[in-house]
Amino acid sequence: MKSPTANFALRLPASLKNAVAEASRKDGVSINQFIALAVAEKLSVMRTAEFFAERRARADVEEARRILFRDSGQPPAPEDRLPEDARQAAPTE
Repeated sequence: MKSPTANFALRLPASLKNAVAEASRKDGVSINQFIALAVAEKLSVMRTAEFFAERRARADVEEARRILFRDSGQPPAPEDRLPEDARQAAPTE
């Protein structure tokens, strides 16, 4: 069964349409498929940004720092340690 689709007349500047046509040809897909995928990717980026903004708004940075820097617990396993160059860039208390 085919998924429902909708038609939408799209006006593009000729230069952009030509660039899309070339990119879709190189990608081996139709212009329609290329544009549909580009729209899907853009929506995904926007939804991801909204997700992280909502998570950031709920974050308790001080609680996270308290947990990360607490004295109890086990030291990180060797495979969990940051590489030396990353340790130098890590924020300090």
